[in-house]
Amino acid sequence: MATAQQGILDLLSPIPPGWGGVLLTGAASTITISAGAFLIGLVMGTGGALGKLSGNRPLGLLLAFYTTAIRAVPELILIVGLYYAGMDGLNRLLALLNLPAFELNGFAVAIAVLGFVQGAYMTEVLRGAMLAIPIGQIEAAKAFGMGPRLRFRRIVLPALLPNALPGLANLWMAIMKDSALIAVVGYQELALATRLAGASTKHYFLFFTASAFIYLALTLVSNRLFMLLERRVRRGQPKVAGGLAR
Repeated sequence: MATAQQGILDLLSPIPPGWGGVLLTGAASTITISAGAFLIGLVMGTGGALGKLSGNRPLGLLLAFYTTAIRAVPELILIVGLYYAGMDGLNRLLALLNLPAFELNGFAVAIAVLGFVQGAYMTEVLRGAMLAIPIGQIEAAKAFGMGPRLRFRRIVLPALLPNALPGLANLWMAIMKDSALIAVVGYQELALATRLAGASTKHYFLFFTASAFIYLALTLVSNRLFMLLERRVRRGQPKVAGGLAR
């Protein structure tokens, strides 16, 4: 038993020939990709929500098509389509212009595609949070002569955050799991690092169990951070029994 235990510790060691360092590096890549895609999605979602509520019919129809189509197509198809089909189309265009071929970076593609997908979901989350803001607050801000930017920063943003944070927290958890899909473009994050470690050592159960615990740890830390953030933005509001703000 001692020999077997020592073998497991050796395999999970962060020092080569152990694979612990590879798993931790993959986890760091997962966090980086998820954070980058989340920020892109947040920017796109904010713009999309404001566009849908702007009253501009052509813009509203375009955004409705974006949110419906993106949420209907699996992320895996979008990643593969952009990386392979998109790169092939780009290189064909460059060839017509007598320019050298270009190869997309898997890391950049992962962040861009996942962020584009997250933008569709965040548009609806933020739109719902904005609709929950009492219209009287917006009208009072207009009466005081606040412009759109100042009104958004002083009135809309503080009021929508408490309502939007639970949905944004769910999207963050989802994007951490969706980041595993970028393995199809050959970029090594936690899921791909786990498969490589298992294939090299034939200890699949060990490394997939270790990977599951790493994902669980990331989720628990993320939950705690979102709880603290929600508690901060809900300062001065009545506490909801059983809620994150308690």
